[in-house]
Amino acid sequence: MAKTTSRRGQGDANTANALAQIAELGGKMPPQALDFERSVLGALLMEHDALQNVVEILKPEHFYLEQHQRIYSAMMRLNTKMMPCDMLLVMDELKKTNEFEDAGGLKMLVSLSKEAPNAVNIELHARIIFQKFLQRSLIHLGTRMQEGGFDDSKDVEDTLQEAESDLFELAQGSMKKDVIQIAPVIADAIKQMQAAAQRKDNLSGLPSGFPGIDKVTSGWQPSTMVVIAARPAMGKTAFVLSMARRMAMDYNVPVAIFSLEMSNVELVKRMLVAETEIPMEKIKNGRLTTDEWQHFNQCMPRLQQAPLFIDDTPGLSVFDLRSKARILHKKHQIKCIIIDYLQLMTAAGMRPGSRQEEVSMISRSLKGLAKELEIPIIALSQLNRNVEQRGNEKSGADGKRPQLSDLRESGAIEQDADMVCFIHRPEYYGIKQDAEGNSLVGKGQFIIAKHRSGGLDDILMNFKAELVRFDDASSESLQVKPKAQPMTSQEFISSSLNTTPQQELPKPDSGEVGENAEPNLNDGAVPEFTAGQGDGEFPF
Repeated sequence: MAKTTSRRGQGDANTANALAQIAELGGKMPPQALDFERSVLGALLMEHDALQNVVEILKPEHFYLEQHQRIYSAMMRLNTKMMPCDMLLVMDELKKTNEFEDAGGLKMLVSLSKEAPNAVNIELHARIIFQKFLQRSLIHLGTRMQEGGFDDSKDVEDTLQEAESDLFELAQGSMKKDVIQIAPVIADAIKQMQAAAQRKDNLSGLPSGFPGIDKVTSGWQPSTMVVIAARPAMGKTAFVLSMARRMAMDYNVPVAIFSLEMSNVELVKRMLVAETEIPMEKIKNGRLTTDEWQHFNQCMPRLQQAPLFIDDTPGLSVFDLRSKARILHKKHQIKCIIIDYLQLMTAAGMRPGSRQEEVSMISRSLKGLAKELEIPIIALSQLNRNVEQRGNEKSGADGKRPQLSDLRESGAIEQDADMVCFIHRPEYYGIKQDAEGNSLVGKGQFIIAKHRSGGLDDILMNFKAELVRFDDASSESLQVKPKAQPMTSQEFISSSLNTTPQQELPKPDSGEVGENAEPNLNDGAVPEFTAGQGDGEFPF
């Protein structure tokens, strides 16, 4: 009698839950696939090895009926014990946890066994069950968001963070890849080898614009996460901007830069300095000579036409980055992502317990994004103060040399990264020569400290502080930039603002300046020109 009462009570509870869900959805039935749930459970009871085909797809909470959830949980416990999932063992396992009657008792197990189809399509049936679970989860999430939107006592930012967290977890749970046999993987590897063999630069990945680095890495490889770390003022941003500019302008590689530290205008000004070789002070105040304006005008088309994309959202979360990266990859075929810098990102939507856990989550998410999009992700990182506290005059240039243990806030960065590199300028610490007596003035070292797919090395680079630019020390003199076609001022303004050119402005050397007098350029002021007096090139 007690068992009957318990079973009836459980049935009443299931009915109440179902009615509550229907009422919550305005009279609509929640998405479900009860026939497929019975089919999968029945097949598992009859086919002892079938569980291995669905254990990576389904979890107990993915089933709609609570009785089905209990039965599947018992099957998973048996699987953990390396035991088969026949009806008698499942019944015994349910009794051990006092769930036998709540799971529907013997009647439920017998009914599932009788309805068991062939297990051939069990994996497809399991995926349908999982899809229905995702639909129910989205509906539940939407309901919670609606309730939060109407709740005036709750901060809107908290509601957004909770919604972002739940949606991120849901998206993460739905991203799964199947195990594949090695043959097609070998075919892909051979295709990459053949493609690399046909390239004239002997690279298998994306060129960095630094031949010395490419010689060691064979280019930035797809699906890899590269961490470039340094202490403040070493030139992290200067290096990646030099690299991004060359990748986009010299090799036409679409690059996306996510800058959490500097604004997009500041980044572009740095690029202008590096490209035009006009000092930053003049770029900031705009006091260029006529020749400098002409040179500026000549350099602009290459930079304007470069496939560079900049996002300067402060405090960017991993969730936002993934969303933006996917859009850029689909819309603009982005081949490389640069993040400046990792510690400024947030793990909103991931509920970290501490800052170290947060950085670890960010690091793992970036690695996962690189694999998903099959592109390299280059993330800048800060180093802790151990570098400053280490070394003395006797230790020479190596005294302040960064180490993997210097990575700030989390050891997970070192573990997740396929490559860990350091930027080191001994000159910054007053070290002018190396152990062999070679000058280190104006030099920087690109230290490859971890390389999962290759060797380690130190690459010497030239650092031009006045141009905030790094150059490859071995091939700088051999690099010749293609000349851009000069533009008239109206063409330049038209291309920048997407307006229609009107009357062209005069040449700066036409002599028709102001009151027909030669401009005084000694003070660096921008000369004023009168429109309608000539059709020559205007220095912007």
